[in-house]
Amino acid sequence: MAASYTVSSLKAELNEKGWRLTPQRETILQVFQNLPKGNHLSAEDLYELLQNDGAGISLSTIYRTLKLMARMGILRELELAEGHKHYELNQPHPYHHHHLLCVRCNKTIEFKSDSILKVGAKTAQKEGFHLLDCQLTIHAVCPACQRSLLPI
Repeated sequence: MAASYTVSSLKAELNEKGWRLTPQRETILQVFQNLPKGNHLSAEDLYELLQNDGAGISLSTIYRTLKLMARMGILRELELAEGHKHYELNQPHPYHHHHLLCVRCNKTIEFKSDSILKVGAKTAQKEGFHLLDCQLTIHAVCPACQRSLLPI
């Protein structure tokens, strides 16, 4: 499971793999570190936020950096209903959580489940894998959208 990442730990891990900590990668990490709990960003959301801050990071650099940080286990890549990926900082247990998602209005609720995490960790260990992330997204219809589906 990922540790809580700092700029220095990201730099060390990148250097170990022969990569550099570019100013763009550092900026993107800092955005996710400062993101309020429960918020998720798509690449486009991040691009817009950085443009508004005058960071001048291209969308292609953002896509590459998000993919890299997700592969490293720093970010969690989330498959939400809107048809494109969202990202959040991958926090170690006990902050590890899953998502309940309304497929009509995209309302997302985060929830914790130790049993899901234990099954994921046990399965990974049994197969000789190193667990980076374990996530469950439940696609459902929220109560408000259920009410709007009822005939009048």
